[in-house]
Amino acid sequence: MLRSETAANDDRQAAALAGLTRYQEAPRRLRRMAPARRRQGRARLRDYGGTGRPVLFVPSLINPPFILDLMEGRSLVRWIAEQGFHAWLLDWGEPRPADHGLDVAGHVERLLLPLLRRFETPPIVVGYCLGGTMSVAAAASGLLAGVATIASPWRFDGYGAAGRKDMAALWGAAKPACAQLGLVPMEVLQSGFWKLDPARTIAKYEAFAAMPEPETGMFVAMEDWANAGAPLTYAAGAELFEQMLADDAPGRGAWRVAGAVVDPLALPCPAIEFVSLSDRIVPAATAIGLPERCDLGAGHVGMVVGSRARAQLWEPLRDWLGSVPIPVTPDLIRGHAALAAREKKRDPGSRPG
Repeated sequence: MLRSETAANDDRQAAALAGLTRYQEAPRRLRRMAPARRRQGRARLRDYGGTGRPVLFVPSLINPPFILDLMEGRSLVRWIAEQGFHAWLLDWGEPRPADHGLDVAGHVERLLLPLLRRFETPPIVVGYCLGGTMSVAAAASGLLAGVATIASPWRFDGYGAAGRKDMAALWGAAKPACAQLGLVPMEVLQSGFWKLDPARTIAKYEAFAAMPEPETGMFVAMEDWANAGAPLTYAAGAELFEQMLADDAPGRGAWRVAGAVVDPLALPCPAIEFVSLSDRIVPAATAIGLPERCDLGAGHVGMVVGSRARAQLWEPLRDWLGSVPIPVTPDLIRGHAALAAREKKRDPGSRPG
């Protein structure tokens, strides 16, 4: 990719390699995330504190969850905890050998839904990227007070014929080895992201070579997130590439979770989607099409941690969270409280939502 993008300019190639070397050798700070209070299998809920209604952030299965808690001043989940909400972050953890058959829908059914049932009151869920897709499926269960998605794909035909063809070719080449491993390594997924915009991938390292020192910390933190992450289970990778990207099951109304087809336009709770109009990873054409939608000008990652993130995303999200009515369905609230009480009795050292 480097050769093809810089074939006509040796100086550009040298600058990109210099930027890559600078990134590799940059100092890192130890990252500290909030403590885990609840567990379900390998997944755990990290408690960021705060008072008020529970808000659970659900990251993608792809890349680590710390993009939502990147660094001081660039942490959406910590900021929401300061705005009158009790903020939680789902950490999917590392797949275990026994998890190889757990597909995307299975992650919702066996990890996310059981964790949601442990809240004493129905939480509002905020899902990022594929985590938003999964959060919509969870919302169909009736367990949530509301759901917000951020840069989340639903209509996968919005990637276009060429993009989907490239992804199919990538999966065709990687599938035999992934099947043997029972996992889809992060490197397979990352190479697919690079192919969505190879020119930008090279250009950002060219720019980093000459970036002023005070700005390098943010670049390194973002790139560490983008290049890290646990592998996907084989079943989740197969569902992502075959049923979602190739077959557009969610967009066609054919994606089944917990025994039912998920219809995002028939959710039993308030819902909103935040869509980036300049996103290369999740193009706006893949958006759900919810009646309540907020369009942003920042990119896939910039909309969450960029210099304009607070004005463009954080504050509108906070305002929407504050507008979500408290559910008045007694059975729903009693059901959450009873399940949470049973869990607390089983694990008295943990804290309910």
